[in-house]
Amino acid sequence: MSTCATASRDLNEPLAGTAATARTWLLLEQPGPWGAKALTSSHLDPEVGRALERAAEGTGVRVALIRRPGRHADCHAPTRHRVYIAHTAPGRTWLRGQVVDDPRQLLELDFTALGAGEHGGFGTPHTGAPLALVCTNGKRDRCCALLGRPLAAELASLGEEGVWEVTHLGGHRFSPTLLVLPYGYAYGRAGADAVKEILAAVRTGRVVTEGCRGSSAWERPGQAAELAVRTATGEDAAGALSVAHTDGTAPRWQVTVTHADGRRWRVLVAQGGSLPPRPESCGGTLGSPARMDVVAVREITHEIPATVTTE
Repeated sequence: MSTCATASRDLNEPLAGTAATARTWLLLEQPGPWGAKALTSSHLDPEVGRALERAAEGTGVRVALIRRPGRHADCHAPTRHRVYIAHTAPGRTWLRGQVVDDPRQLLELDFTALGAGEHGGFGTPHTGAPLALVCTNGKRDRCCALLGRPLAAELASLGEEGVWEVTHLGGHRFSPTLLVLPYGYAYGRAGADAVKEILAAVRTGRVVTEGCRGSSAWERPGQAAELAVRTATGEDAAGALSVAHTDGTAPRWQVTVTHADGRRWRVLVAQGGSLPPRPESCGGTLGSPARMDVVAVREITHEIPATVTTE
């Protein structure tokens, strides 16, 4: 049976520039089954879910539910909830955790400040393994269940302590999809061996570009541009590159990428449509999924004017 992930893989659809965008992630543990819109269709109180959605809107914060890999019994037993909040902007990256008795406590947070990178003293710094968040919500797309759940289970069986299932990372057709925190890089078509390599790199402050969809800190043209500079230069330090600004509108942008050492690049990115037409997710209508193509990468150099002397 053909799936959206099979079609995307067979067509070798590019991954760069397809990550979900969020400067800050708020992850709330919620065991049990998830519906298509998990914040309002799970064992989380739907009023709390709606309130979290409203609080996050327009702030740069993305809220998602997480659960440990394995079977998910349909029970309503009260439980404490692990919460993580991560800010992904290079140079200001942090990941903090806390256990709450009632998710309503999260509504007291300043979401605008979180989106801007201010944690306000929430929780404590996370000192454990990097988080590997695998999308497994089959109610949104069957590929996430068919491909994501086995990956999450395999990683857990291999002893990766930071593995969680997550409700939605976008891009079902790239399943299994993965988000790694604290740095916020997303990956597609991920296998267990590749994920172990990715997590090993994160532990030493590095980024693997193979299979990478981009950093959630940037909009999609910036994601593609930053990855292109990493590929061109071999730079793999997680906090080395930033997207300084993006000029233009769809379907063409000029993105300026800067290095912590002062170097700069100008990257031309063009939006195209992935052909032939096909559903972006299983059961969807035919369309041409947008793709980000890097047309040119040019380092910006400043020539020092010659000194003119007169006699």
